[in-house]
Amino acid sequence: MTRNTFIALLSILAFSCASAPPKKDIQTGVDLPQTWKLDLQTETAIDSAWWNEFNDPKLNEILVQAFGQNFNLAIAAANLQTAAAQARIAGAPLFPQVDLSTNGARTKQNFIGLPIPGLEGGVLSSTVSSFGLAMNLSWELDLWGRLSADKSAAVAQVQASRADFIGARLSLAAQISKTWFTAIEAKRQVELSQATVENWRAARAQVKRRYESGLTSSLDYRLSLSNFAIAEANLASSQSQYETTLRQLETLLRQYPSASIAVSPELPEISSDVPAGLPADLLNRRPDLAAAERRVAATHAGVSSAKRALLPRISLTGSGGTSSNELGDLLKGDFSVWRIAGNILQPLFQGGRLRANVKLAKSQADIALLNYQQTALNAFAEVENSLASERYLNQRQTALEEATHQALAARNLAETQYGRGLIDFITMLETQRSAFETERLLLTVRRQRLEARINLYLALGGGFSVKNQSNQI
Repeated sequence: MTRNTFIALLSILAFSCASAPPKKDIQTGVDLPQTWKLDLQTETAIDSAWWNEFNDPKLNEILVQAFGQNFNLAIAAANLQTAAAQARIAGAPLFPQVDLSTNGARTKQNFIGLPIPGLEGGVLSSTVSSFGLAMNLSWELDLWGRLSADKSAAVAQVQASRADFIGARLSLAAQISKTWFTAIEAKRQVELSQATVENWRAARAQVKRRYESGLTSSLDYRLSLSNFAIAEANLASSQSQYETTLRQLETLLRQYPSASIAVSPELPEISSDVPAGLPADLLNRRPDLAAAERRVAATHAGVSSAKRALLPRISLTGSGGTSSNELGDLLKGDFSVWRIAGNILQPLFQGGRLRANVKLAKSQADIALLNYQQTALNAFAEVENSLASERYLNQRQTALEEATHQALAARNLAETQYGRGLIDFITMLETQRSAFETERLLLTVRRQRLEARINLYLALGGGFSVKNQSNQI
């Protein structure tokens, strides 16, 4: 268990017995279909550690490292701790406030102007010591539930922060996974560019021999020189992109960006089905929607608190202790003193502040509801887009695999025929370019399919479930 996760769990357990607003179904503002537009769903559930589906031990290793070191995740954990502390502060007024006080004083008094025999011309004085020990108690009775509403709102914010932390963790896993696969693709693009340079080096030598033998024109020779130079430029560009991606990955892992991290040699294959589920289920499967719903609940509790602030407040105060002129008598019962009092406060006129607070709370509740509905609509769009990408990228990869197979076969055939003088250089040049381009595109589409699957996992909640987030947190 990472340090950030441990901190988050401690913040949650601190409020395991606190009262939170119950979860309510909120209207999304749109009519939900029975199934997604692209009906690809299965009954498969998403694993909360969905990155295991890629069967890449190195990826799993760096994700564990990132969960314990990433700055953004640490910030999310700190936000959760902050919300937990605020909830504790909000709940404190529900309990009696008790404090202990002690005091001591020594006073000298002069009696001037009094005719005291024997002290003509002198001053009579008296020195008195006093000591006190008291325990003071104050307690506002929550008859109308205002203080409970404040605490309930704060606990709902803790739940929202917890969902934000889970969302930040899933987002970090997605960002690192995408960067990881981009780095693998970049490495494979470098290898492809190196192979292309060697291929053009051999082609240049072949054309040069034919040119020197008078079997081809200077145009073919210059074209071979040009394409070899282009291949070298592409190799430099691929190497730059590869190193840049490695530095991005190292930054996410809180390492110095030296572009020295080792990545897996190949992109993984996608074999599992699409665990889409049903549109209505999405509302309970995404941490951002769970956080938005908890913030709606918190604002409703805020409205309740603002309304109840218009009602009278009843408080009890009391104190008990001892008072004596001698320090040694403070613990003796004969010198005890006590006081108890009650207080009722009814707000009458505060310049409209309290009623304005009610309007403010209602406006905040309206904003929270609109944010929830917009978040839900965005979530549905993300799932539909991810499902569409999953389908069309799969079709594109299938087509490019066939295109690459045919292009490589055509290149080998063209190079053989050109060596025998059966075709011209332009034809061989075109087949070589086509082979390089289809291989390059195939690598890119394979990486895009992995990113699309990651986006789909995130769009579907990444294994998160509201059932796992207790309403008592």
